[in-house]
Amino acid sequence: QVQLVESGGGVVQPGGSLRLSCAVSESIRSISAMGWYRQAPGMQRELVASITSDGSTKYADSVKGRFTISTDNARNTMYLQMNSLKFEDTALYRCKTISGDWGQGTQVTVSS
Repeated sequence: QVQLVESGGGVVQPGGSLRLSCAVSESIRSISAMGWYRQAPGMQRELVASITSDGSTKYADSVKGRFTISTDNARNTMYLQMNSLKFEDTALYRCKTISGDWGQGTQVTVSS
């Protein structure tokens, strides 16, 4: 079972930026696809962004042009760069492998 540990969340003002990290316990090259999900209280879980082992990426319409997903194979880490944050980006962000492994999550709160 792959272990995933997220970090980088916090409180940020609207318009600000954060970079989330997802540290993976095994070679990230061996994972065919991974993604970032988020869930706000009372809301359904949403796939924010995904990336495949060949570097193909997809984004939810709500974050296109603001968020960027990437991986660092040397560090076995997946990132989510979040710019121009909005109140509605407030949620618990979790990373997930295509095999169904989940991290515990990191909280992002956008507040003035």
